[in-house]
Amino acid sequence: MSLPTHTPVWRIKNSPEDSVVLDSSDEATFALTEEPVPSLEDGEMLVENVFISNDPAQRGWIQKGVLPERLYTAPVREGDVMATHSIARVLALKDSTDQRFKVNDFVYCLTAGWRRYAVIKTDPSACLPVMVPQNVSPTAALGLFGVPGFTAYYGLHDILKFKEGQSLIVSAAAGAVGNVVVQYAKKVLKAKKVIAIVGSEEKCQWIKGLGADVALNYKSPTFVQDLVNATSDFVDAYFDSVGGVILDQVIPRIKQHGRIAACGAISGYNKDVGKPTMGATWIEVVTNRLTIQGFVILDFMFPKDGSNRVATEAFPSIAGALERGDITLDGTEDIVEVPFVDVPKVWGRLFTGANTGKLVTKLA
Repeated sequence: MSLPTHTPVWRIKNSPEDSVVLDSSDEATFALTEEPVPSLEDGEMLVENVFISNDPAQRGWIQKGVLPERLYTAPVREGDVMATHSIARVLALKDSTDQRFKVNDFVYCLTAGWRRYAVIKTDPSACLPVMVPQNVSPTAALGLFGVPGFTAYYGLHDILKFKEGQSLIVSAAAGAVGNVVVQYAKKVLKAKKVIAIVGSEEKCQWIKGLGADVALNYKSPTFVQDLVNATSDFVDAYFDSVGGVILDQVIPRIKQHGRIAACGAISGYNKDVGKPTMGATWIEVVTNRLTIQGFVILDFMFPKDGSNRVATEAFPSIAGALERGDITLDGTEDIVEVPFVDVPKVWGRLFTGANTGKLVTKLA
């Protein structure tokens, strides 16, 4: 098979201040280009992206004017290739390349970005072996056995310090992180009560099927009262991925000395779809001595001390839960197969609530 000499690439055309623009207008956020594939150097390999991860955090990476010192990763500027994690197939290696990889292997890519074909380094800063249990799809390395799953694990264990018999509210519970939080808290950590907040009645039924005791639709006109009714005894902890108004509404429903894991703030990522009005209940943080802690999963996946906590803690725990049936992958991956030209459109589904579970793009 002849190797590709050119590749389509999506680059940032206009860094967004408000919502991303997913069309071909002059104001479009992304631009599609056709570019030559670089020649292989020592320590490099040519890969073909097969599965592309879609994550709300990517929106923060491309925000116009974002300061590098206020991010946990390098910002993606105008002219840069859109960044993502992906599962790619190895097409070719330089003869002297590290023999950990061979042609046709799947690899977990950190630097291939929104390219069809990419030349990447073989060191751990650019790629890793795909780490999933036997007979599990490699796409799980982007979800349950990747950033979302490990975020759920460390958010519950290290940030919330969640214990058996406690109660929990989970926002964005039908998302890639949220559904794992619900399952793991209820079935592994034996939560007394898990309350899931989602964006439709269909998602309410779906997340209840995964273990939530109560599911609330935040778009319902009775949501605020429904939340009060569901938390008559208040809750011990809140796993938050949305921020904004919902955070304001949940804070008064947390017990004294309760904890909040701040995982994301998707309600404010696209600013013109509802500016967050945070702070209305902030006095409750003071009077009830709440602890709010933000965290970034990369601190746990790539700790500064060089340890490999994921391999010794999160991975075996989640794998064991999957094997026992405490956690399921069935129906929790939203895999959308499209041509490369539609990659941005699939990513845009994250911000309209169109996905259920982990949203993955499969390149046709």
